[in-house]
Amino acid sequence: MSGWTAKRFWKAATVTEQPGGFGVSLDGRALKTPAKALLEVPTRAMAEAIAAEWDAQDEKIDPTTMPVTRSANAAIDKVRHQHAEVAELIAAYGGTDLLCYRAEQPDELVARQAEAWDALLDWAEAELGARLVVTKGVIPVAQPAPALSALAARVAALDEYEMASVHDLVGITGSLVLGLAVAMGRLDAATAWDLARIDETWQIEQWGEDEEAAEQAALKREALLEAERFWALRHL
Repeated sequence: MSGWTAKRFWKAATVTEQPGGFGVSLDGRALKTPAKALLEVPTRAMAEAIAAEWDAQDEKIDPTTMPVTRSANAAIDKVRHQHAEVAELIAAYGGTDLLCYRAEQPDELVARQAEAWDALLDWAEAELGARLVVTKGVIPVAQPAPALSALAARVAALDEYEMASVHDLVGITGSLVLGLAVAMGRLDAATAWDLARIDETWQIEQWGEDEEAAEQAALKREALLEAERFWALRHL
C-alpha cells in the first residue's frame, strides 16, 4: 500500500500583512503550521521566501524542498512554546564545544586545528565574554562557569526565529562558538562547515572518502547553509 502524499490544491501563494508581521495565503486561504497555528513571520522577506517555496511545488508537495517553511513551522510550533528548554539544549554545547577538543597527534593536524580554531575562541572571549578551556583528547574538561553563563545568556536572548536557526547552526557543526559566529556575522556558514570538518577532512586526505558518507555530509552542509539563510531572512 503506497503512502499518502499531499497534492497541490492551490494556484498561487501570496504574501499578506498580519497584525504581528506577515503571512502567506494559498488562493486566499491563510497558511497554517502543522499544529494549526497561523503561519505569521516577522519579516516580509521571510514570508516571500515561504510563498516562493509553495509556488515552486509541483503536483505532489515535497517538504524537503521547503526549508524556510519548515524552519518557520519549528519556530512557531516548537521553539515559541519551549523557549527555555530549547535555549538550554543549545547552550549545553558550550560545555562540550568542538573547538575545545584537540588532537594529540599528528603534529600537522594539531597545528591545523590550532590555526583554525584558536582565533574563534579568542573571538568568543572578546565578543561573548566566554573564555573556554582547550584540552587534548576526548576526556571531558570542565568549562568555567562564567563562560557558560555568558553563552547561555546570549542564547536565551534570541527570539524563536533566531533560535530555530541557531539550533541548526550549532547542532550541525557541534560548536556553539561556530553557530553564534555565523549568526553574528563573524564568518559565513560555508566557512563554518569547513572549520567544523577539519578532523574529517584530515581523515579523507589520509584514507580517501566514502561515497555514502560524502552524500550525508553534502546534505548536512546544505542544511547549514539554509539555517544561515533563515537567520538572514529574520533580519531583512
